[in-house]
Amino acid sequence: MTNIESLEVNLAKAQTLIEALPYIQKFNGKKIVVKYGGSAMVDENLKMNVIKDVALLKLVGFEPIIVHGGGKEISSWLKKIGKESEFINGLRVTDEETLDVAEMVLGKVNKSLVAMMDRLGLKACGLSGKDAGLLKCTKKLSGGKDIGYVGEVKEVDASIIDTLIKNNFIPVIAPIGTGLEDDHGYNINADDAACAIATAVNAEKLAFLTDIEGVFMDPSDKSTLVSEMNIDEAQEFIDKGVVGGGMLPKLANCIEAMKNGVSRVHMLDGRVEHCLLLEFFTEKGIGTAIIKEPYF
Repeated sequence: MTNIESLEVNLAKAQTLIEALPYIQKFNGKKIVVKYGGSAMVDENLKMNVIKDVALLKLVGFEPIIVHGGGKEISSWLKKIGKESEFINGLRVTDEETLDVAEMVLGKVNKSLVAMMDRLGLKACGLSGKDAGLLKCTKKLSGGKDIGYVGEVKEVDASIIDTLIKNNFIPVIAPIGTGLEDDHGYNINADDAACAIATAVNAEKLAFLTDIEGVFMDPSDKSTLVSEMNIDEAQEFIDKGVVGGGMLPKLANCIEAMKNGVSRVHMLDGRVEHCLLLEFFTEKGIGTAIIKEPYF
């Protein structure tokens, strides 16, 4: 590489940092909830890139909170013990045995994420919704059907999250909660848990890492990706049946979270390396952002 080419490369890097500056200033000290799931939790390279992104968010002054899933690994472990996974409307039917496996697997995933952060020099603390009464639930029905110990979050006590953040820790949260009335454990959909926590901590941003590029005007046409929409437009997408499948509950969750105080929600393709940095620190961003009003 010539000196001129080297200078051009360095200037491009400098321009990237300058482009990120207003976003760093805007979100310094603000809570950012990241729902971590999908392929980004299975592929080791993607997993490390997500953790590096979170590390950078923390080091430039953001206050990240991680809420993770583990559905694929739960299904894998159930298969090992000869138990088939059953889903109704996208929710896992959870009997006592399935709940035991889910708690075990989510605990394992939780501590592995904490260990990865530790290797990067970050202070992280893993917990579940059972700890310090963080997530209190009632039984969630699916289309009127009882699907076992699946929880619908009714109360969030975020004091443990606030304590960790004040002491410079990154909270890493597994979506297992406690029953309001029976003190039993409940398996909570990770999207639901992330929305409830983002609302309770008055998060500036809530980001979902998914296995899709975002919201499309026409799901069969990748050129129709919607990069930004407001709450009314998002609700219109639902009402007109533009979105379906797994995107439908995600979009509904996003709208509910924003109605309850979250400023902006991002749906990102977790299969894209450094998707969090691309969305948070560049003008164009990736994926779909649901906003109340433009930042700049």
